[in-house]
Amino acid sequence: MSLDEKGLSIVSIGGGTGLSTLLSGLKHFVSSEARRIKSAENPRVESLTAVVTVTDDGGSSGRLRKEFQILPPGDIRNCMVALAEDERLLTRLFQYRFASDGELSGHSFGNIFLAALAGVTGDFVEAIKVTSEVLAIKGRIYPSTTEDVTLVAELEDGRVVKGETRISESRSRVKKLWLSHEDCRPVQATLEAIAKADMITIGPGSLYTSIVPNLLVHGVADAIRDSRALKVYIANIMTQPGETDGFDLDDHVRVLREHSPDLKLDYVVVNTAKISAALREKYLAEGAVQVALKRSKRAKNYADDYRLIIGDLLNQNAVVRHDPIKLAELLLSIYNTKLADLDESAARTTAPAQS
Repeated sequence: MSLDEKGLSIVSIGGGTGLSTLLSGLKHFVSSEARRIKSAENPRVESLTAVVTVTDDGGSSGRLRKEFQILPPGDIRNCMVALAEDERLLTRLFQYRFASDGELSGHSFGNIFLAALAGVTGDFVEAIKVTSEVLAIKGRIYPSTTEDVTLVAELEDGRVVKGETRISESRSRVKKLWLSHEDCRPVQATLEAIAKADMITIGPGSLYTSIVPNLLVHGVADAIRDSRALKVYIANIMTQPGETDGFDLDDHVRVLREHSPDLKLDYVVVNTAKISAALREKYLAEGAVQVALKRSKRAKNYADDYRLIIGDLLNQNAVVRHDPIKLAELLLSIYNTKLADLDESAARTTAPAQS
C-alpha cells in the first residue's frame, strides 16, 4: 500500500507551548480535517499522536496534581485545544481561567474538567480519551507515563534540585537530569504508536523540562531508536534563561544525546529568520537570545549525523513562536523528499543493466 493510500503516521513528542504550536499546524493536514490545506505536494496525515511530558508541578497543574494525586493536566489540555476541530465555544471554555480571590483563582476550566473526569473514571488516560471525544480533536494524546514522577536535576554549581518549577527558577545550568522513579513505565499505546510511525518529531519546547523528560521514561528512547520512522528534532527559536544560556544548535543536540545516547536523528529543523529589533530587546532583557547555528567549541559536532534543514519558520507577535502552518508544511515536505530519494534509489537498484 502506497503512502498516498494509507496516509502518514506522525508521533510528536514534547510539551509546553512548543508541542501545542506544532500540533495546531499538523491538524490541518489530518485526512478527516474539513478545513485541511489542499496541496498536491504534501502527503495527508492519517494518524497524529502527541506524547506529552508529565513533570509539571507549577501553577494550576501543580496544585491539582498535589491535591488529587493526578497527572498534571495543563500541557495535555493545551494539546487538546491545539488539536480541536475549531475555535468553538467549548474549546474556548477549556482554556478559560478563573480570576478571583478564592481557591479557584488561577485554575483553568479544562484542568478542572480533566481532574474531575479522572476521578469519575479512575483512569487519567481514559479521562484524556473521553475529553478528546468531547472536543472532537484530530489526533490522539498520551502522557509519557502514568506514574507520579518528579524531575530531578544536578546543576553545574553542584546543587541537586527536585521539581520542574524549582529547576526552572534555579537560574543555573543543568548538568544532568533524571526522574525520581527511573524505571517508570510508558503508556503501552505510546510504544505502539512509535513503532508504527512514519515520522517522529521531537520538540520544539523547553529542552530540559519539556523534551528530555519524555526520553527519560523507561523504554521510550529505545522505542524511538528501534522505530523505522524518520526522526526529526525541531530546535527552539530562543534560548531559555537560566537553562540554555549561550546554547547554540550543537549544544541542544548534545543534551539530547547525553540523556539518550542511542538517539539517532535524521533531520534537525532550525528557523533562520531574524526576530524584530523590538522583540530582540524584550527577550534580551529577560536573558534570552536567538539560538545560533554556529558550532560550539565545547560541543561535539554532530553535522555528519543528521541533515540540517533551515528556513523562515517565524511567527512573531507579542511573543516569538514557530509558525504552525510553515512548520507543518516543512515537515511534510521533508518526508516527501525522503520518500522520493528512496524511490529513486530503488529504481536504480532494480533497473536492468544496459548492454
